[in-house]
Amino acid sequence: MTTVTVKASQTYEVKIGHRLLDTLGQEAAALLKGRQAAIVSDSNVAPLYLDRVRASLEGAGFQVCSFVFPAGEEHKNGQTYLDLLEFLAQRHITRADALVALGGGVVGDLTGFAAATFLRGIAFVQLPTTLLAAVDASVGGKTAIDLKNGKNLAGAFYQPKAVLCDLDTLATLPQAVFADGCAEVIKYGMIGDPGLLEQLETTDFQADPEAIVARCIAQKRDLVEQDEFDTGARQLLNLGHTVGHGIEACSSYQLSHGKAVAIGMILVTRAAVALGKCPAEVLPRLQGLVRKYGLPEATEYPARDLYEKTLSDKKRAGNTISLVVPTAWGKSQLTPIPVAELLDWIEKGLSL
Repeated sequence: MTTVTVKASQTYEVKIGHRLLDTLGQEAAALLKGRQAAIVSDSNVAPLYLDRVRASLEGAGFQVCSFVFPAGEEHKNGQTYLDLLEFLAQRHITRADALVALGGGVVGDLTGFAAATFLRGIAFVQLPTTLLAAVDASVGGKTAIDLKNGKNLAGAFYQPKAVLCDLDTLATLPQAVFADGCAEVIKYGMIGDPGLLEQLETTDFQADPEAIVARCIAQKRDLVEQDEFDTGARQLLNLGHTVGHGIEACSSYQLSHGKAVAIGMILVTRAAVALGKCPAEVLPRLQGLVRKYGLPEATEYPARDLYEKTLSDKKRAGNTISLVVPTAWGKSQLTPIPVAELLDWIEKGLSL
């Protein structure tokens, strides 16, 4: 097992290893004053792991209830959020108790936002069950729900009490869902870890992902500790996300986050090459990695539609938006551009 300690507004440990779901009860008992826990999960994950997590908590003396909502990004919305808050109120969850997010990034985002706002803040623990959630969404304290006009537009920075990344859960993932997480792993390499990119090119980490998952989490830890509230260095983690979120929105969230991010990384890299900000050889290497891990590299949505969807992006400040632009293999930088120039970036990114 590997442990990464995150020192943000709340210090907590991220544990990466095997059979960690069964240790939740003892971990929670050491961290929490109360002995009630509400497990939040979705209709895909609950049948696989809910009973096991419940048993671990009950074995440690917790009273346990569970809230299960339909799987999918389209359910990370205001109605599901309010339904969850009403559920917690009906179960008399107190500020000494906790929520447990059992699932992927959608579950973690929703649960964290509910924890941040119910009773003005109660504890929560992340149990990521997808690669994407393990390396990215479960760490760093970003919590949110989607609005009709864009992704993650209502949320809060709110750190978990603990994160347990049980790598055994990755074995039950469909290949397409595992690939979504690979997009975020590639992103970590592109923003500042050329050694990770080389490893991804020459090996297949699926057989033993612990080292790579821990490497990605440590990189995110470093950025979060520098910039917990996402006003500077942490924004590097948004490589591929500005256009990626636009692609997700255009698809009515039928295209998964990881696939949209993969396309977004290709588009911004192609535009950076066209504008002379990135060496030409970076693009085919990135395309090779995206293909190797079963991810798409193109979208049929027109530039104007993608541009309109990005106008609500959280990284926009007035008439400026911050793009994360690759400048070399394994190196990216924040590049503020006028919003009026974003359409040109997208058009160049779509050009083949």
